[in-house]
Amino acid sequence: MNVREVSQAERLTYENDGAAHLPNIFSADWIEFLCEAFKTALAEPGPLAEEYTPEGKSGRFFADLNMWQRLEPFRKFVFDSPASVVAAQIMGATRINFLYDQMFVKEPSTEEETPWHQDQPYWAVKGRQVCSIWIPLDPVTKDSGLRFIKGSHFWEAYNPHHFADDTPYEGTGLPELPQIDISSEEHEILSWNVEPGDCLVFQGMIVHGAFGNPNPSQIRRALATRWCGDDVRYFRGKGESAIPTSDPGLNNGDLLDCALFPRVC
Repeated sequence: MNVREVSQAERLTYENDGAAHLPNIFSADWIEFLCEAFKTALAEPGPLAEEYTPEGKSGRFFADLNMWQRLEPFRKFVFDSPASVVAAQIMGATRINFLYDQMFVKEPSTEEETPWHQDQPYWAVKGRQVCSIWIPLDPVTKDSGLRFIKGSHFWEAYNPHHFADDTPYEGTGLPELPQIDISSEEHEILSWNVEPGDCLVFQGMIVHGAFGNPNPSQIRRALATRWCGDDVRYFRGKGESAIPTSDPGLNNGDLLDCALFPRVC
């Protein structure tokens, strides 16, 4: 496993801003490997796959998750790729558990945006060492990829919404996310031009969303893998929760070490 070291500047950016762009982390071989894995996953969608583009509209916004549980290439990526090492280095963690994987495909001329949200309130985990590694398989411009509100990983937790119809999760007791006005000077928005081989790493509580894909000829494929470090414990709060999708056999306060959330390093 060859991986360049995450720099101190990159670690500080992640810690202070909540998100960081890491260029040239994954080799061309790993990107080619994932491109082939995506072909398999698109041909064999799982039970949790969702189509977000309404019938009759241009493009296609498709997502699926937990591919690693049923498709060997994604399992190999979890255990053999540099991703777990990147997660450990960026978070300063001495141990890493894998949470789950999620693929996103926005075909050319897809209007659907990913709404502003925090990830961690969707998940039954508690702690600060929680991050996502977002890996593009195609060139992504600043106006077709992810965008983040700088420093919002220090905000309180807000109620998740279902992406398919924007209905709020029930029974969580969490407040609704305030309206985000990106035209004001209240928030600094972070986004990057990202190439295959680069990745974006972001903390589980940062408020973020994604543009549609206005490019008429370029598909936008990306894999997000989710990772947890030393201080993270299983914690299922009130109301709905998206992850885990099945019973991990854990009690609140337990380490994540189990078949669903394996320790990788």
